[in-house]
Parts: sequence; C-alpha cells; structure tokens
Amino acid sequence: MDELTKRIQKYKNKLDEVRAEVRKGVIGQEVVIDSVLKCISCNGHVLLESVPGLAKTLLVRLLTSTVEDATFQRIQFTPDLLPSDITGTTVYEEKRGFYTVKGPIFANFLLGDEINRAPPKVQSAMLQGMQERIVTIGKETFPLPKPFIVLATQNPLEQKGVYPLSLAQVDRFLFKIFVDYPDEEAEILILNENSMVKKMEEYGIQKVLTTKDILEIQGCIKDIRLSLEVKEYITDLVDATRHPLEYDIEAGKYIKWGASPRATIGLSLATQATAMMNNRTFAIPNDVRSIAHLVLRHRLVLNYEGKAKGISSDDVVDEIIDNVPVR
Repeated sequence: MDELTKRIQKYKNKLDEVRAEVRKGVIGQEVVIDSVLKCISCNGHVLLESVPGLAKTLLVRLLTSTVEDATFQRIQFTPDLLPSDITGTTVYEEKRGFYTVKGPIFANFLLGDEINRAPPKVQSAMLQGMQERIVTIGKETFPLPKPFIVLATQNPLEQKGVYPLSLAQVDRFLFKIFVDYPDEEAEILILNENSMVKKMEEYGIQKVLTTKDILEIQGCIKDIRLSLEVKEYITDLVDATRHPLEYDIEAGKYIKWGASPRATIGLSLATQATAMMNNRTFAIPNDVRSIAHLVLRHRLVLNYEGKAKGISSDDVVDEIIDNVPVR
C-alpha cells in the first residue's frame, strides 16, 4: 500500500466518523451531509438553501462541534446589519489610543444565517474574506484563521426584507446545496429522536477531528490523480455552459451567462474530494457527474425566456451531462 493510499484511507475514516456524529441529530439528509463534508475538504464555502425547519443550522452546529479546537461564530443577517458588525472596527480610547476590535468573521467556521436578508453593502463585506482569506479593517489587513469556512443559509420563499445575493458573491460559494424534505421513514425517526428541542450537549457529539486534520485533508485532496481524460471532461462540461450550441444543448438558448474558470477549478477540486470519499487515489468521470450540479447550478445565469418558462439551472446541467461525452 503506497503512502497516498494510506493517507486517503485515514482521512476517509475521519470523515466517516464526522458523518456518524452529525447523524445523531440530523436525520434523513445523507446527501446533504456528504456534500458539506466534500466542500469543507476542498476548502470551499457552502450555500444551503431550503424552506425553514429542515435542520440547516443544526447541521452546521453539529458539524462544527465535532472539531476539537475550531472556533465558531454565528451571524444572524438582518437588514439593519452594518459591514463593521461582520469584519470589525477601529476604536479609540484616551489611554490606549487606536486599536482594532475584530468581528465575528475571525473564526474557523462562520455560520451566516439567512444571508440574503442583509443589504448588498453588508454582503460585500464578506467578499474579501471568502476569496482571499484576509480582512481589511481601517488601514490594516488581517489574515483569517486556517481553515476558514463560511456555511451560509438562505430561505427562497419570503420576499419581504430579502436582498438577492450578487453574482460575485454567489460565485464565491463552491457548492450550492438544496436541502429537501425527508422521506416518511426518516420523518418518523425525527419524531422519535427529536420530539422536543434538545440542547447541543444532549446530542452527545464527540470531538473526532482537529483543525490540523482539516488542513491535512485539504492538502491530500490535491494529490488525488486527475487523468487527462477527466480534466478534458471537466473543461468540456464548463465550456458547454458558455457555448451550448457547439454541444447540441437545446436548453442552451436559456443561458445568458455561463460558468467562469472558478467553476472549472471548483469542479476539479470537488471531483478529487469525491474520489477520496470513495477511497480512491484517482478520479473517474462519474465523480465529475455526481458533483456537477453542486458546483454549476448557482453559476449559470438564465435569461428572461428561461425564467418565464420555469426552466431551472439544474435542468440545463442535466442536459449538459447527458450530451457532453467523455473524450
């Protein structure tokens, strides 16, 4: 067994332990849990979207509780929030002079609850940190802790007090995950296990991971082998969002803007993470297909005709996957 195989087995086992701990409180959302773990393994940010009551916030709280030495902060986004409430500010005291008070963004895991409730100026305060992992306060620039992961939630139903995320900010999220209703069997288990609101300590979550483990997993992901065939398949899928007619994508007429090179990089990393969680040292085309919706759905901008006909970006990605062959 070579060194890479040993490392992959070790980190896969670690992530399996995290998954088992999160399952103690989040029932019937296996795909969502796996997707979040893949995103964290890629050092990416997650946007979780669903109606209220589907355990998005609980999932994030339980997940961060499994990391022994991680810092966690939660921001409840509201229309009256200010950028300095997130990043921090410079203050003055007579005896101390000017000094910096850091905001809640300085954490390993940042839960942005209902991020689409904040106005654009506040949302833009997140951009520098999410992309560059640094924050400027006044005249000083500070590095964010490693790892730094934003797990944001949004409710797609309400319209009052909601500000749509800018395309620039949406593009900073590696994954956009739709959280769906649990099936009937899972909901019975939810009734049995969570009949009353529990305190976090009542879930009995064990510390099974450290921030050092997360950084090592993120480093290991990059060592997963991508063949030329897989790289070409990734670039073809992304290129099909920009030039759909060349790939006979009928739904391409509804695309206004395709995915950027950031999507290509993200799809590559997500493919490697998927291979690792399948206990392989190399990626295959099926890894790409299984993760494509999470990476591409929020990066496609549909035109008015597509929106009027009820076409979703997932519909377009479905056709791209069906029509774009592996070379």
